[in-house]
Amino acid sequence: MLETLPIQTVIVLATAILALAVLYSSVGHAGASGYLAAMALITQFPQEQMKAVALTLNIFVGIIGAWRFIRAGHFDWNTFWPFGLIAIPMAFVGGLWSLPPMVFKPLIGGVLLFAAVILTLKSIGRFATHEQPVGMPRTWIALVAGAILGLLAGLTGTGGGIFLSPLLILMGWAGSKRTAAVSVVFVLVNSIAGLGGVVADAPNMPDGLPIYIAAAITGGLIGSRLGARHMSGNGIRLLLATVLLLASVKMFFTLA
Repeated sequence: MLETLPIQTVIVLATAILALAVLYSSVGHAGASGYLAAMALITQFPQEQMKAVALTLNIFVGIIGAWRFIRAGHFDWNTFWPFGLIAIPMAFVGGLWSLPPMVFKPLIGGVLLFAAVILTLKSIGRFATHEQPVGMPRTWIALVAGAILGLLAGLTGTGGGIFLSPLLILMGWAGSKRTAAVSVVFVLVNSIAGLGGVVADAPNMPDGLPIYIAAAITGGLIGSRLGARHMSGNGIRLLLATVLLLASVKMFFTLA
């Protein structure tokens, strides 16, 4: 069912998306988990609209990120395709599915909590990166992992990068720059597929979507240009982790 927000709420949500896009892009992230957190804290969107907004913003921010990383020469097709091949159709399936609120809200809460933990570990230096990767896994392992991550990408509206990045880094399958490049393209293609599933099942989109898109693009461009000039990258990550944690708690405790 389409929910029309009061103009004040639209403005507040757009402002939050703009701020989150600036912060996330300043530390090299697209911000899908942040957009979900903002919607969880500010709105009562049903899951189809939460997924639709998050996936749409992922696409626009993902285009910017993919162009930047591919142009810089960091993207590697051989790292991407084993994870992306089955992930793309599975993201469509995930976008198509509507879960009961008792399942969807804890799932989003868990995703936000996971993202908060990863950001916190990065900020305190406990998330090791490997510039000399040990090599790719066997193809079937990457295909299975990609299928699972693609399904989660569509179900949650995150695009899957939040799961793929730590997997590639912690397993030593790619260095940090290649991981960032592969993940942003992974997010882009899965978001397109996931949004296709959402639209096929529930074509109504929130009235304020164009405003949210403009806010995300503006914030992404500002953050990627400015970087973390006025606040340390670790400080930004801790701030974002706090926002994600609050949103996660709300999703766990508002299951109706």
